[in-house]
Amino acid sequence: MASSTKWMATVKGSDHQQLIKRVTWVVALGVLLNPLNSSMISVALLNIGADFGISLATVTWLISSFYLAATVGQPLMGKLADLFGPRRVFSIGMALVIVSSILSVWAPSFGWLLVLRIVQAFGTTGAFPAGLSILRSVSRTADDTEGKSSASSLGLISIAANVMAAFGPTLGGLLVAYSGWQSIFWINIPIALLVLLLVFKWVPADSKNPPSDERKSVLHMIDLPGIVLFSGMFTSLMLFLISLGKGTQWWLLIIVPIAAALLILRELRTDKPFLDVKMLASNIRLTSVFAQYAGLNMVFYSLFFGLPLWLGQVRGYDPQMVGLLMLPFAGIGVLTTPLAVRMIGRSGYRQPIIVGSIVLAIGTLLLLVLGPHTPITIILFVFAVIGISNGMNNMGLSTALYSITKPEDTGIASGLFQTFRSVGSIFSTSLLGLIFGGSVTTSGLHIIAVVTAVISAGLLAVGCSRRLT
Repeated sequence: MASSTKWMATVKGSDHQQLIKRVTWVVALGVLLNPLNSSMISVALLNIGADFGISLATVTWLISSFYLAATVGQPLMGKLADLFGPRRVFSIGMALVIVSSILSVWAPSFGWLLVLRIVQAFGTTGAFPAGLSILRSVSRTADDTEGKSSASSLGLISIAANVMAAFGPTLGGLLVAYSGWQSIFWINIPIALLVLLLVFKWVPADSKNPPSDERKSVLHMIDLPGIVLFSGMFTSLMLFLISLGKGTQWWLLIIVPIAAALLILRELRTDKPFLDVKMLASNIRLTSVFAQYAGLNMVFYSLFFGLPLWLGQVRGYDPQMVGLLMLPFAGIGVLTTPLAVRMIGRSGYRQPIIVGSIVLAIGTLLLLVLGPHTPITIILFVFAVIGISNGMNNMGLSTALYSITKPEDTGIASGLFQTFRSVGSIFSTSLLGLIFGGSVTTSGLHIIAVVTAVISAGLLAVGCSRRLT
């Protein structure tokens, strides 16, 4: 198989820029499948539960299992991309999406559907870490072109992910209303097929061909014990958080630090760690970016899921009206991403992080003015202010990750970046469960506003620190 580096060496000037644009579009299309499937399922839960004759509490495991699989799958797929080549891993991920989506349509039981949903999650998680590795490999062959191209490429990828996270429920609602819940799986097939075809057409072949002895020791290379400990730690944490407020399972909380300690000891002693503890300890700025991304997503998902509940149950709006009111919250971030790209081009990635955190803190505090009789214009204004920060922070942190990470660590670092997105979303569902567990109230919304404002202030403080960002 031809080396991608040798192949790319023949591509110069405008041809190279055209290749970068094509690869960016391929990666963006692949990346959107994860947020699309994580958000679209929410509107299909009642229909799926009715078809299989199960309770809502049981069917919601389709969401929890997806997040858990993504938490583990992101760094795993990133590590595999670093070891065996990002194009291979990216392609395998798309193939898993296609197969799992086809089989999900004819799943004979809820158990089978749950297993296929986990496979689907693993498939979609490969796109971001492998895609960033592909982009970095392509850009590095253009001499000084990488700095000029990376921001615009990351901007397009960020827009694709934000659009699908924002409009996934709307699309899912239309599909379920007209074609049944099976259609939310059908829609993945043409997208993944298109991406797979474009990968083979436009993306250069991987330069990495692992020696035969390495291929025989895959389990050693991916560090199976590390994966088990990492999974056990996050599974215990997720189950503990889910149990808060309704018979809290405190024993699960004990498992978390034990698994974490064993994981650290294991990873320090192995030459092929699943979680590179030494890399995290030696690169405090990278670890800071991960923590900021978790905090940002805790704020985003707390409001993304909490505000519709308040609009529906306190204000009494129907689902269609709720969707319209949420558009500024979800859509403004897409519009501010290009502005963030220009900021990065002029001043670097710290400026959009700082500006986004300031706006986010202001927006969350503005939630305190909302009440049962607040005019719709005020609601729309507050939601729009919060939405501004989404594009700023996501773009800034994505670029920080790209800039801070060593080229050889791009896959695993990108995977961990998305893992911390899942961590933030898990914490957000726990926060909503604690505050809205009994009933959805305006006072509960105000408590969420205060909590998210404090987190936003913390993001601002870290963003202003040159040592941490």
